[in-house]
Order: sequence, then structure tokens, then C-alpha cells
Amino acid sequence: MADVAIISGSASDAAITDKVKKVLDANGISYDARILSAHRDPDKLDAYLKTSTCKVYIAIAGLSAALPGVIASKSDKPVIGVPVSGTLNGMDSLLSIAQMPKGVPVACVGVDNGDNAAWLAIRILKLSKN
Repeated sequence: MADVAIISGSASDAAITDKVKKVLDANGISYDARILSAHRDPDKLDAYLKTSTCKVYIAIAGLSAALPGVIASKSDKPVIGVPVSGTLNGMDSLLSIAQMPKGVPVACVGVDNGDNAAWLAIRILKLSKN
């Protein structure tokens, strides 16, 4: 059972995923990392979300960055979105993640800032230990 599920929308997001893993590893936090696109693998994503026992999701996505919002719409667990830089320097992803509708909250860290996503997940996990 992993405390954090790291879901990236594409294999090209590996450098950001590695940043998340590095911080979680250094702090002894268990995780499960998957590549599951909200657009290309919606059924696989749904199946994963239904069976995951994680406590926090970190969703890494670029371009339209739908992944964090889709996860948040299907789970009541905290979701941290990491926008990935692209043709618009990540601003498209940042705005997509930050502009979720009411009732579908997603925390958003800076563009390509997988480190802060991991640190935020650690702080969320600490709440259950207090």
C-alpha cells in the first residue's frame, strides 16, 4: 500500500516524476508511479483510481493538463497538480490545473516543480499522524 500515487500523463514527464520520487525517497514515503493519460487511457485510469489505496495523488500533466482535474472528479482524496512546461512555457497547464470548478479542488504547484508537489504531499500525510 503506497501513501502517494504519482500519475503522469506521458512518458515525456519522466524528469518531473523523478523529482517527486527523489524527495519522497529521501523522506521514506512510499509511492506508486504510473503513466496514465486522462485522454489516451481513460479506462485504465478509472480502474487504477477505483483500486488505489493511496492517501494523496500527485498528477503530472502538460498541455491541457486535464489529468489532475479528472482524478479530483473521481476521488475524495487530495490531488496535487504539477503543470509541465511546453509550447506556452507551461502557462496553459498551470491555468488548466488552477481553474477547477467548485467542488473539484486541485492543489497546484509551480511549473515543473515536482519537488514542491512531493513536499506538499508529505505535509498532507503528516496531518493524519497528528
